[in-house]
Amino acid sequence: MAGRFKGTKVKLKGMSLLGIGASFDVSNSDRDTVRGLLTFLEDRRALYSDFHLEAPEQVNQSVHDIRKKCTEALTSISEHSDAQETIRAIRAACRNFLEQHQGNFKNLAPSQFGGSTNHAGFFTALGVLRANIGAQVAALAIDYDIEIEPGLAAILPPDDEDAG
Repeated sequence: MAGRFKGTKVKLKGMSLLGIGASFDVSNSDRDTVRGLLTFLEDRRALYSDFHLEAPEQVNQSVHDIRKKCTEALTSISEHSDAQETIRAIRAACRNFLEQHQGNFKNLAPSQFGGSTNHAGFFTALGVLRANIGAQVAALAIDYDIEIEPGLAAILPPDDEDAG
């Protein structure tokens, strides 16, 4: 017997018929997995460092690592968890960043991007990645009542009161 609460599993461990007793095991495994993923993302500079500090090769490796961590998280949480869809969206954003053409910005001066206009496409794609992951991180933080460190919080969508 298992109950479904947001990130909490309740399992019937034992039961006594004549003593009319029951024991339950309460586990926060889904919440713990989500917290672990968010803690990992808080340490990914590629998601929030200033653009001028980003090296494309290092960012690509970090995005690969995020994608791998999402796959690990998906294998750890319940298949019926609300986090499944959200974590899959983060993984898809990583895949899109790594696989999609990063745009051609021929009209920009190469000197603005380290001598190559290819960097303009990279940074545009990085901005899209950050926005997509930020929306999903916000959803996980709200759903599982998890506080986010300021660095990662920089990519969260603005609050309604901040947007006005």
